[in-house]
Amino acid sequence: MSVFVDTSGLLAVLDADDAFHPRADVTWRKLLASDRTLVTTNYVLVETFALAQSRLGLDAVRALQQDVVPALRVLWVDGELHGAGATALLTAGRRRLSLVDCVSFEVMRREGMRQAFCFDRHFAEQGFETAR
Repeated sequence: MSVFVDTSGLLAVLDADDAFHPRADVTWRKLLASDRTLVTTNYVLVETFALAQSRLGLDAVRALQQDVVPALRVLWVDGELHGAGATALLTAGRRRLSLVDCVSFEVMRREGMRQAFCFDRHFAEQGFETAR
């Protein structure tokens, strides 16, 4: 079984000052010890790298690249998947919903994933379970 890994989960793991860090750290360790495949997209990684660098600095980016990324199966977003996410975003018409989230939802549906490691309510709103 696969679990989708979102930016909100990764940032909570990296940032000891994040309100969700204690739960994220425990859940992340359990996920790593399990036989579950941890899946994300290059869009999530770009978003996470940018936010980690801005909020936490290059040491956090280094930890992300060296310690976290190797544990992930990264799916690369192509033009068709990007278009599906953009269409979903525009159809939803919600300012606080991101293109990265919409692409993530599309990936989860296409891959048959039901659970996400995240602290983002949008996943639950889309009917996904959250591992946190």
